[in-house]
Amino acid sequence: MVFSSSVFLFLFLPLTLALYFLPLSRNKQKEISKKNFVLLAVSLIFYAWGEPTYIILMLISIYFNFNIGVDIEHQFEKGRKRTAKLIFLCAVLFNLFVLGYFKYAGFITENLNSIFGLSLENNNLPLPVGISFYTFQILSYVVDVYCGKVKAQKKLIPFAAYITMFPQLIAGPIVQYSDIERQLTDRAVTKEKFADGIIFFVRGLGKKVLFANTIGAVYTEILGFEIQEMSMATAWIGIFCYTLQIYFDFSGYSDMAVGLGKMLGFEFVRNFNFPYTAISITDFWRRWHISLSSWFRDYVYIPLGGNRKGTARTILNILIVWSLTGLWHGAEWTFIAWGGFYGILLLAEKYLLKDILKHIPLTVRRILTLIVVMIGWVFFSSTDISSAFSYLGAMFGIGSNPIFDSTSGYLLSSNGFAIVLMSLSAFGFFEAMPRPKNKYALVISNSVIYVVIFVLCIAYLISETYNPFLYFRF
Repeated sequence: MVFSSSVFLFLFLPLTLALYFLPLSRNKQKEISKKNFVLLAVSLIFYAWGEPTYIILMLISIYFNFNIGVDIEHQFEKGRKRTAKLIFLCAVLFNLFVLGYFKYAGFITENLNSIFGLSLENNNLPLPVGISFYTFQILSYVVDVYCGKVKAQKKLIPFAAYITMFPQLIAGPIVQYSDIERQLTDRAVTKEKFADGIIFFVRGLGKKVLFANTIGAVYTEILGFEIQEMSMATAWIGIFCYTLQIYFDFSGYSDMAVGLGKMLGFEFVRNFNFPYTAISITDFWRRWHISLSSWFRDYVYIPLGGNRKGTARTILNILIVWSLTGLWHGAEWTFIAWGGFYGILLLAEKYLLKDILKHIPLTVRRILTLIVVMIGWVFFSSTDISSAFSYLGAMFGIGSNPIFDSTSGYLLSSNGFAIVLMSLSAFGFFEAMPRPKNKYALVISNSVIYVVIFVLCIAYLISETYNPFLYFRF
C-alpha cells in the first residue's frame, strides 16, 4: 500500500484516524496507551497489505530487540559490563545478519560465482519492503541503550509502535529512538498541529503525484531511446528529469510521513532542505536525506573515530561511511560506485578544493554542484556500471552523438513548461514567495491552494497508472 493510492486515501487513513481519536478514557496515560495500540495494529495491517509473509520477520526482530534492550540495561544495573557488551554485540550481529541475508546474500553469491567460477545456489529472495529503514531504527535503539543515551523501553507496545509506525515504516525518514522516546508516552494533537499535518501531507502528495510521476514518465521515455543515437542534449534532459523525479518522489514521501506524524501527534525530523540549492557536495549532503546522513554520522563515522585520529584515519573513515551509504541503498555495484563517487568528492572538497571554492561565486558553485549531483544520479539510476558509463558517454558527446537533434527539441517543447515549473519548486522559489500576513487570509489561501492540489492529485490517480515510489526498493 502506498500513500498515493485510493485505498490508503479513502479507506485506510480515514479508518485509522477514526480509531486513533476515538475517546475511550479521560485518563491521559490510558488514552496514550490506546493510541499506541491502535497505531501498532494499523501499522501491522499497513505492512502486511503488501508483505504478509515478512511481517513474521518484523515481529521476531521487534520482540528480540525489545528484550535485548531490557537485558542490556539490566546487566549494567548489576555491574556486568562485559555481559552487557556481549549481548550488545550479539544484537548488532543479529540485526546486520538479517539485513545482509535478505538484501545482500544474492549479490554476494552472484559475485562469488562470477569471480571464482563457482555454482553456488542463488535463491534471490524478495527484499522485505522497508527493511533497511526499520533495521537502522532498531540499531539506533540498541546502540543508544548500550551507550546510556536512552533508557530501555519496558513496555512492548510502545516499542513495537516505534518500529512499525506506518507513516515512516516503508521509506523513512529514519527516526532515531532518542528523538521520539518521550513522544511515545506523552504527546498531544492540537487543531493547529493537525492542520499543519494536512498541509504537509497534501504538499507531499502533490510533489509525488503531480511532479514526480509526470517528470518520471519523461525520463522513462528517454530511457527507451538507443543510447548510441542519443544526442547530448537529450541525455542531459533525461538525467535532469530523473534528478527532479527522485527529489520530488522521496521528499514528497517524507513530507507525507511528516504530515501523518503530526496528525498522530509526533514530530519527525526534516529529511530534505532544498538540496539542489547546495553550494558544495558537503552542503548537498547536509540537505539531502538528512536522517540517513545523521545516522551514519552518529553510528558509524563518530564511533570509527571521526576526524579525531589524524588525516589518514579520517580519509579511511569517510571512504568506509560512503561505501556503506552506497551499499545501504542496494546490493548493486552501481550503488557502491555512487557511494564511492561521493566519498572521493567529499575528500577532495575537504583536503584539495577547500580554499579554491571560497573564491568561486555562489551561483557558479550551485551550478557546478548540481552538475556533479546529476552525474552521480547516472550511477544511481543505471542497472549496471556499463550502462552508467554509456549514458555518461552520451552526456559528454563521447562517440558520434550529436549535440542537439529533433528529439531534443520535441522533449523541450512538450515538457519545457513542466521542467521549468518543477525546477522553480525544487530550487525553493515558491517557498520564498510572500505569504499573507493576516492570519485569516493565510488560512483561506492555504485552504484553497491545498484543496486544489488534492483534487488534482485525485484526478491524476484516477486517470493514470504510473505511480512508483523509487525509494521503496531500498
